[in-house]
Amino acid sequence: MRLAQVNVARLRWDLGSPHLAGFEAAVDGVNLLAEASPGFVWRLRAAHGPVPVADGDARLVVNVSVWQTYEHLHAFVYRSRHGGLVRRRASWFEPTPSPYVALWWVADGAEPTMGDALRRLDHLRRYGPAPQSFGVRRRFTPDGRPVPPRRS
Repeated sequence: MRLAQVNVARLRWDLGSPHLAGFEAAVDGVNLLAEASPGFVWRLRAAHGPVPVADGDARLVVNVSVWQTYEHLHAFVYRSRHGGLVRRRASWFEPTPSPYVALWWVADGAEPTMGDALRRLDHLRRYGPAPQSFGVRRRFTPDGRPVPPRRS
């Protein structure tokens, strides 16, 4: 089993806006960094433009990827150059209803669609963490058992 993730964010401006120049300039490099990161398996690519956006909402950026483990995903998101961009999130994106990240386990070789990913996020928002869709703080193992919380 592999760990799939979706995260969403709504841009403050349309793609191509000078206000998003820093974000758009960073996208290709961050994608290359992700693909070269330990544990990276796959990511959803944009049909057109620099980032995948939701059908019907050109400002809703949707990132879907698959990783070998949660630890690999965490290292990329927070301990690589990507972490610096996460800290700049508020300058490019509107406040996003929480949770804006959902995780779930997929079979090796699976490539989740945007629709499936958004349904997982919706499930998490409606019903809370469960083995079929969970968040970063309350995770589950591939066989559906809760991951014990880390002690400080």
